[in-house]
Amino acid sequence: MNIFRFAGDMTHLISILILLLKIYATKSCAGISLKTQELYALVFLTRYMDLITDYVSLYNTVMKIVFIVSSLAIVWCMRRHPLVRRSYDKDLDTFRHQYVVLACFVLGLIMNEKFTFQEVSSYAFVSNCCIVRGLFASINGICCVIIACDKFYFAKVFWAFSIYLEAVAILPQLVLLQRSGNVDNLTGQYVLFLGAYRGLYIINWIYRYFTEDHFTRWIACVSGLVQTALYADFFYYYYLSWKTNTKLKLPA
Repeated sequence: MNIFRFAGDMTHLISILILLLKIYATKSCAGISLKTQELYALVFLTRYMDLITDYVSLYNTVMKIVFIVSSLAIVWCMRRHPLVRRSYDKDLDTFRHQYVVLACFVLGLIMNEKFTFQEVSSYAFVSNCCIVRGLFASINGICCVIIACDKFYFAKVFWAFSIYLEAVAILPQLVLLQRSGNVDNLTGQYVLFLGAYRGLYIINWIYRYFTEDHFTRWIACVSGLVQTALYADFFYYYYLSWKTNTKLKLPA
């Protein structure tokens, strides 16, 4: 592990601690998108399905557990805690996140570390031939493709799905903040550290590309760039707020 990945993990952890502090200290989740938190919980649950089967290191295992437990705890508080759930901005948190989940899952099926672009093109050609032969032949062809995949295929699908989903999971949160206008300090810092974490991971990937042989995490790299780009507007207004020493406000 290099310093950039460690810094990214710690920044991510700080963002979660800030959010937990906000909820615990104020007994309020005002300005926080439940839909974003549910998406993050789904991200961690699908990405770390290997928690029991694969052991990398104590650090890796502990971080996986922390991310899963903390994300589920936040969702539980916002949904079930008698005081916290009263402050949830349901009328502002209207982003249709179910479509994002569906789109990311389909993308994970098509583009993951198991199938290359060439294999996807070949599969599409075979499927078209099967359609000409009839519906039964098409279904049979699809089943053969699934059976031919090794036992790690679905793990790679869920991993890719979690990467794609994490890239856009912040969208409901950003939309909520734009609709509410004003952003309190803890919520602003939470989003700031969340964006900084992904920025540090991009530096980590660049470092690994030049220092490691056969480093080809193109799915994570492209998704990370998309995720960081989504924060650009927020970073800009956060900087203006810091520079002028005024309350952070996002344009509606």
